[in-house]
Parts: sequence; structure tokens; C-alpha cells
Amino acid sequence: MGLYLRSLRPVQLRLISAISTHGKLRLAADACGMTTPAASRMLADMETQLETELFERKAKGMVPTPAGQVLARHARKLVHDVDQMAEEFSAHLGGQGGAVRVGAVTGGALAVLIPSILDLKHIAPQVDVSLDVSSSSHLMLGLERGDYDFTLSRVGSHDYSRDFDIIPAKTESILLMVRRSHPLADAGPVALAELQDALWTMQDRGAPIRHALEIAFYEEGIDLPQSMIKTASVVAIMALLRDSDVIAVVTQEVADLLLSPPYCADLTLLETERPIAIEPYYVLCPRDRLISPAASRLLDLVKSRISGA
Repeated sequence: MGLYLRSLRPVQLRLISAISTHGKLRLAADACGMTTPAASRMLADMETQLETELFERKAKGMVPTPAGQVLARHARKLVHDVDQMAEEFSAHLGGQGGAVRVGAVTGGALAVLIPSILDLKHIAPQVDVSLDVSSSSHLMLGLERGDYDFTLSRVGSHDYSRDFDIIPAKTESILLMVRRSHPLADAGPVALAELQDALWTMQDRGAPIRHALEIAFYEEGIDLPQSMIKTASVVAIMALLRDSDVIAVVTQEVADLLLSPPYCADLTLLETERPIAIEPYYVLCPRDRLISPAASRLLDLVKSRISGA
């Protein structure tokens, strides 16, 4: 008997669950997509094999026996799990479900990835999205380890062309942000030499945004400022700007976020005599790994947003 119960087919379990729910064999048969005679034969075969009645046949319908109640209770759970599996599997294949793990540099996250994620959640709200905003070096290590389906990051001097599909995304500009009460806020175009003795905050050595600033100072024939607070945290930068006359090195996307509604922070940008460009970031997707339909759908949204920019 135990072996027979373990070998019950989903259609048999579905029939038991349906009879318990509807109380009539005809309605249960319709719910299971079978004829009433076929449902009657299937129920009779189960009762014969189990050597007990599962339902009492009464004038008002079919009522589970104590044995039938036990079987129906577990049948409902198993049928629910099978239905859930079918829904999740179909959603996964259709890109409507599943999980996506992505990473991006700050500018890429603000300008491209976050809007694309919101587009994805609008059309596929069940997708579980994990977003990591970090430095390119951290993102590249994670991508190589398999932590991300794809990233928006910079590649530096390494040749990753054999390992990743690399799609150009966007070139950013570096901007210098200060609080509105800063002494140089309304000074007009300034040279970097005029800012050398000020307090600065920027990323640590090796970060692309820091490297771009180093080149800019070098091209003007001067050294980097000595008074510096190193951080890549946007929250920390905002606190420093609130409490001091620090000069913050930010990308255009961060500036747009802080200076636009609904935030409209009490900040402004210093106008520099020469623009400061930073190397572009790219969409990087591993060539040796298949990504889920949901990740592929998000990747298509990212590509579409980049091409339409």
C-alpha cells in the first residue's frame, strides 16, 4: 500500500483534491479535464488498490471518509506545489520570473541600469533582482567569479575580449561639486591650480575617476591636492558637502541625481576651465556562461536604453 501511494500520479492526486473540493464527481472530472466515466474508473481503481473507500456517495454529493480526508489533505498540497512549479517554470522560461544578479559603477547604475530594472519590474514584477553598485575592480572580480549575470563597468588596461562580450555603453565627464555657500561657488571658470590647497574628496588611488583627475592635474603641471578624504560612498560625499567646503569629484549622473527634483540639494557645480573626461564604461557579459531568460530580458532593456541614448 505504501509503495502504491508513493507511485500515485499527479492526475490521480488532482482528482482526489477536486472531488474533495467540489463534492461532485462530474464537477471534479471537468476540473481535471477528463470525462466523468474516466474519473469514476480512476477513483474505483484507487479504492480497490487501497482496499478502502475514499468518499461516501450521498444524495447531496461525495463526502471524504476519514481515509479520504488524509489523502485529500496531502493531495491538495502536492497539487498546489505542482501548479506552483509549472507557473514558476513557465515564468522562468518566459523571462517573467527567476533571479537576476547585476552590478554597475555609479554612473552606469543611475543612467542605465536602474531605469532598465524599473522597466523590467513593470513588465515582470516577479523577477528577483539583486543590484550591486561598486567600483570597476570589485565588479570585474565578481564577474569572473560568477557573482553577476552581467555588469556595467570599466575594463582598464586588461584584455577581456576573450572572456566577455564587451558592448560600449557611455563616456562620462567628471564634475566638481561644492555646497552653495562655498567661497568659489560663483567664481566662474576656475583652473585646477586655484583649487590645489582646498579640501577634496575623491575615490582611492587606482579608481578610474581618481586616475582621470590625476591626469588633469598632471596636464596642468601641478600635483594632486594634499588635503584629501578618500571615499566612493555617495552618502558620505553628501554628508561632507553638507558640513564642509569640501570639493567632491562626481560624475554627471550623480550630479543630476543630487541637483534635480525631488532632491534639489543645496549644492552647485564649479565651472572648470577645461573639461575632465573619464574612460567609458561597458556592458560586460561572460561568454562561457548561459544567463537566465530574466537576465537576458534585462540585458536587452539595457542595450535598448544605451542605443537610444
